Amino acid sequence: MRRSLTLLLALFGTLVLFLAPPSSAAGGVGAAFAKTSDWGSGYQAQYTITNGSGSAISSWKVEFDLASGSSVGSYWDALLTQSAASGGTHYTFTNRDYNGTLAPGASAVFGWVGSGTATPANCKLNGASCDAGGGGGGSDTTPPTVPGGVTVGSPTSSSLTVKWNASTDNSGSVAGYEVSRNGGTPVAVTGTSYTATGLAASTAYSFQVRAKDAAGNYSAYSAAVSGTTGAIGGGGNPNPGVIRTAPYVDMGAWPTPSLTAMSQASGVKSFTLAFVTSAGCKASWFNAYDPRQAWAKDQIDAIRAAGGDVKVSFGGASGIELAQACGSASALATEYGAVVDAYNLSYVDFDIEGSAVAEPASIALRSQALALLQQSHPSLRISLTLPVLPTGLDANGLNVVTSAKNAGVNLDMVNVMAMDYYQSVDYGDAAVQAANSLFGQLKSLYPSKSDAQLWAMVGVTPMLGQNDDGHVYDQADARQLVAFAQSKHLGMLSFWEEGRDANACTGATYKCTNISQSPYEFSKIFAAYTG
Repeated sequence: MRRSLTLLLALFGTLVLFLAPPSSAAGGVGAAFAKTSDWGSGYQAQYTITNGSGSAISSWKVEFDLASGSSVGSYWDALLTQSAASGGTHYTFTNRDYNGTLAPGASAVFGWVGSGTATPANCKLNGASCDAGGGGGGSDTTPPTVPGGVTVGSPTSSSLTVKWNASTDNSGSVAGYEVSRNGGTPVAVTGTSYTATGLAASTAYSFQVRAKDAAGNYSAYSAAVSGTTGAIGGGGNPNPGVIRTAPYVDMGAWPTPSLTAMSQASGVKSFTLAFVTSAGCKASWFNAYDPRQAWAKDQIDAIRAAGGDVKVSFGGASGIELAQACGSASALATEYGAVVDAYNLSYVDFDIEGSAVAEPASIALRSQALALLQQSHPSLRISLTLPVLPTGLDANGLNVVTSAKNAGVNLDMVNVMAMDYYQSVDYGDAAVQAANSLFGQLKSLYPSKSDAQLWAMVGVTPMLGQNDDGHVYDQADARQLVAFAQSKHLGMLSFWEEGRDANACTGATYKCTNISQSPYEFSKIFAAYTG
């Protein structure tokens, strides 16, 4: 499926303006270094340039050395030049046209992904020391206070919510928090609450929270606090708690979509967030944000608090899917797992199209990695999203599903992109026909499953309004699909894409449906499907 204005995020996404400077920046202009993620063989880092002086500056230049064996890879919100240095490489970052001017008290951030373990040395800002004038050059070694008032509550059969009181820091603000469950790898959180999902029913879990500041100092962990999930409830749904309607949201659109605003306006509770791709063999939100830092986690927490949930989708039509970038199944599974852990996901989706759907090496590698991922996250639900014709998956799509099955992956669902057939067919009828055709294909692949189990593995995702091939999927087609899904109890309905439904406009197809509709009209139709 199409991804729209992702480059805008690379241009604008991490400029940060503060109304008041941190105390460490008082009296001068400085650049503070901080690692935002570290995986042993490399890390993600950033510099925060803060104008603590009384006058505006019109440009900035940060330069530093990295020892031999370490290097800068992808970077953002700056321009880079590099040259040889004694024992390593000298890097010079200068401002972009949109973030060079800083008023008194304002800050700008640029960052990069580095390989190796060496951190910057001999840092200079505009020719002077990065911490000249007390400008936040990394001299802060005081950690924040330990988070207090930690509670665990709001139990469901698969989730618990942790809340705590805000910490304080000598810089004036806390950069974020980390939550550890049962002493495991912590998850980064930006607010003062966190919902752990994908938990086992009627099970006790303990949580600890620590705070961090912009200089990379961590507080001690809070004392462990425990909570117990609820029992699985009854009812007619054979698979309670499963997402049934989850439109795709292009998280690379600009401005970044507000999931809570979309949910409140549309009535849709859950979403599929697109797309995580790669920056080398590292998971990346459209090559702009590191998922390990739990970008947009506050929005996801709010969706969960309102009774919904999210899928995170890897791949898409643009960018390079991780399976095409990683060299081993273990490395690939590590990247998938890092995203799952960062957002405590119960659901992941793999949108495989373009060259990736016909590439034997990456298909086999992905299947092996998904099997490893499911071994380490046994409750994780995995879906494959694939191109389809009214007659069903083509040979390439079937090969993707067969490969995953043969590798031992327990697929929750196969979701078909019921769009862009480039055929003279009614697109409403074609979506239903594609679902029926997929059911027949799954019946051949999984002969031991019942019809009800197979229908629960079928997902359908049309493209709203005008498709890229000029054909139209309208409101009557949406009602037809919902009625069909209700009669067969399909696993999930989705569509591409929530922002287009919200805009309800005429124009470029990446943001408009180009048909007569009211905002969120399709969402309100699809929201009626509950399985």
